Amino acid sequence: MSKPKRAAAQATGSHVADSHDLIRVLGARENNLKDVSVELPKRRLTVFTGVSGSGKSSLVFSTIAAESQRMINETYSAFVQGFMPTLARPDVDVLDGLTTAIIVDQQRLGTDPRSTVGTATDANAMLRILFSRLGKPHIGSPQAFSFNVASISGAGAVTVERAGKTVKERRSFSITGGMCPRCEGRGSVTDIDLAQLYDDSKSIAEGAFTIPGWKSDSWWTVRIYAESGFLDPDKPIRKFTKKEMQDFLYREPTKVKVEGVNLTYEGLIPKIQKSFLSKDKESLQPHIRAFVERAVTFTTCPECAGTRLSEAARSSKIKRISIADACAMQISDLAEWVRGLNEPSVAPLLATLGHTLDSFVQIGLGYLSLNRPSGTLSGGEAQRVKMIRHLGSSLTDTTYVFDEPTIGLHPHDIQRMNDLLLRLRDKGNTVLVVEHKPETIAIADHIVDLGPGAGTAGGTVCFEGTVEGLRASDTVTGRHLDDRASLKDEVRTPTGALQVRGATANNLRKVNVDIPLGVLVVVTGVAGSGKSSLIHGSVAGGDGVISVDQTAIKGSRRSNPATYTGLLEPIRKAFAKANNVKPALFSANSEGACPTCNGAGVIFTDLAMMAGVATPCELCEGKRFQAEVLDYTFGGKDISEVLTMSVTEATEFFSTGEAHIPAAHKILTHLSEVGLGYLSLGQPLTTLSGGERQRLKLATHMSDKGGIYVLDEPTTGLHLADVDHLLGLLDRLVDAGKSVIVIEHHQAVMAHADWIIDLGPGAGHDGGKVVFEGTPADLVAARSTLTGEHLADYVG
Repeated sequence: MSKPKRAAAQATGSHVADSHDLIRVLGARENNLKDVSVELPKRRLTVFTGVSGSGKSSLVFSTIAAESQRMINETYSAFVQGFMPTLARPDVDVLDGLTTAIIVDQQRLGTDPRSTVGTATDANAMLRILFSRLGKPHIGSPQAFSFNVASISGAGAVTVERAGKTVKERRSFSITGGMCPRCEGRGSVTDIDLAQLYDDSKSIAEGAFTIPGWKSDSWWTVRIYAESGFLDPDKPIRKFTKKEMQDFLYREPTKVKVEGVNLTYEGLIPKIQKSFLSKDKESLQPHIRAFVERAVTFTTCPECAGTRLSEAARSSKIKRISIADACAMQISDLAEWVRGLNEPSVAPLLATLGHTLDSFVQIGLGYLSLNRPSGTLSGGEAQRVKMIRHLGSSLTDTTYVFDEPTIGLHPHDIQRMNDLLLRLRDKGNTVLVVEHKPETIAIADHIVDLGPGAGTAGGTVCFEGTVEGLRASDTVTGRHLDDRASLKDEVRTPTGALQVRGATANNLRKVNVDIPLGVLVVVTGVAGSGKSSLIHGSVAGGDGVISVDQTAIKGSRRSNPATYTGLLEPIRKAFAKANNVKPALFSANSEGACPTCNGAGVIFTDLAMMAGVATPCELCEGKRFQAEVLDYTFGGKDISEVLTMSVTEATEFFSTGEAHIPAAHKILTHLSEVGLGYLSLGQPLTTLSGGERQRLKLATHMSDKGGIYVLDEPTTGLHLADVDHLLGLLDRLVDAGKSVIVIEHHQAVMAHADWIIDLGPGAGHDGGKVVFEGTPADLVAARSTLTGEHLADYVG
């Protein structure tokens, strides 16, 4: 700053440091962004809007938040950075005025079998300290109450130097942990069906194993059993002696030599438990998951009754409550119990624990319990659990970044979420929110609207300013901001009913309900009222039921819409038939892959603690295929040109003429129907937004032969303008003779329903009952429930 400017600043009483009140982004080009430049006010609430796929997450998460995290990581030593995830600098010209970014996204919490709501929020750590200080009888330190710590003991001789002499002494040690020895802290035990592991009429040499990937000539699995010396590989398994069967199924890890190589032999059951059951079932490949579901039965541990804790940990109590009882309580009840403990010796601990539990209640999660497995939380619940550690933070001048924080929230709960966002802002923080709900857009101090379309049709700033300015603008968001769906004049007549009797899953109280068939049914209620428990526990999984839930799509950078939907299979076969070659040539993951980049299209250079560099492959120029494969064409295009097409272009290409492929055209039509016409066939799944992934999943199930569709909050990630598109899709499904059951909070979907089932009246043990069944018009007229009041206000 020049001397005259500095003097002027001082003369007006303002400090030069106060001039940095903007976050400036110039020339952002991440994903589909087209040289986006914006100025965001600090210590204000900025909401980013736009249709799904318009570039909101690319700007907020992949550019602003990513660069903030990268610069913080660079403040650590090279040694420490070597243990941290490496982040590349976003593709942007200038990023100025950044502050420390705290990202609260929708990524599911860890799905480790031992991860619970309590362990994820540090509430369990504080409870363990509390019981180790006040619990009677006293059983040990806090780790004596931890289901992640096993009890172990040992003894032996140690050598110590003393007064210039070497002396041997006997030492012993013991660690008292709280882990249940039977289930090892998982709360459930597995019963393995041996008939699913092998055919006992065959010998190992004849290929007795029926486990996926265990071929008869497999070195690491089958050969080690055949040549271990513990059993006869040429004898049918059913004729094994008692000792051979014990060694075959249960032998502890033992060193053996096979063809001169030292290997570890281990019984079949512990090997299966380590290779298949130690991982989250949902993270397994589909054929492996099918095998696990077929071969393994999970039952509650009979020793700890599912509490995960040892008998000693359960025996120590405070006011007749054990730590297992405390973790099983609804959090709102546990908060009351903690407030009732008046013990000056642990007063700071009780205050902190009470504040954490109260934060759960404030944020609308009081219905959870601390022993709830974290992998069972929805994306919205996981995001709110992450918020808890920030609510009482004394930090100011930080940037909080939220990804649709209202997901999974009933209209009744959205006001509470808005209050929390405003509270964070009023403490002097910058709050950036990606959001579609008009209730949250309305409280913004500043709005950035991206678009005008999605994918390649988006990536530009259509509007920047206030809520009033957005309403007056002619952008897609501005035109639809005040949209309100109206109630139907006539509702469809059911063709039958699906009877649910005595449903008791989670918090349901012996619910009896008849779900009409042949119509659009919406199941609603406040978060935690029992909607998912009712539908997923009593309807989904039945014969003819197609369930499209919110679980994340598993896929690497090599996965894309073409591979995920099965679209590439008929295309590869058509290319192969037209050119009289093998279909495998037209796969970038198989024989047709470029030998230099192995079909990735880019070359990765690892730079240790610094971000790796990805450069386009010089041989294939990023096309991923061998040059000779690109000489083969179909309909005048090679396979790489087909993969760069958008769904809309491909639908037209494969519809008529010599490129007509009925199977491909059918899948592409489904992708267009769910509003994904702008996606390119070869776009990596890792670049898709949450809403895009759910609609991609829905498209794959459109051809399934089932009469009942169950959808779990399909409006997640949908722009106001796209909700009409979704309602049209739901109508088409019902008109085609399907029954559609939707778990939903969006009032537009409620208003469009033929029948509403409302659960409540509250969450957790205050819910679990059907408080209304009937048409939307009757619900609005009665206004007898929270949902009825909000729907009546919505439709005016």
